[in-house]
Amino acid sequence: MLKDIDSTAIIAVTDMTHAREFYGRLLGLEEASSDDNIARYHTGRTSLVVYKSDNAGTNKANAVVWGVGRQIDAIVADLLGKGIKFEHYPEMGMDYANGIHSAGSFKAAWFKDPDGNILHLNSM
Repeated sequence: MLKDIDSTAIIAVTDMTHAREFYGRLLGLEEASSDDNIARYHTGRTSLVVYKSDNAGTNKANAVVWGVGRQIDAIVADLLGKGIKFEHYPEMGMDYANGIHSAGSFKAAWFKDPDGNILHLNSM
């Protein structure tokens, strides 16, 4: 029933102005529609919805995952250049350099939006 229908990631934020700055300008996502309390961005064939909520930043796991393939090094370098801080998780036991965790050919990077929502890039 749902297997052929695109899904949408949805993220709670406290401040839409800061969210638009982060998701639009820093991450380069194109805003598809919005109002005062919600914005929808194009991301690949799907979309990312950011909405104002008192529960923003309470998720302690990945909120959005992008499988970026071999582009991961370039994307992380670009985001580092824009001031994005990447997380380091030494407990994962992976090599870590320049914002990227690696194990063999697999690479992954985690960063947070202004509300602490965890965003994830990987080489898959």
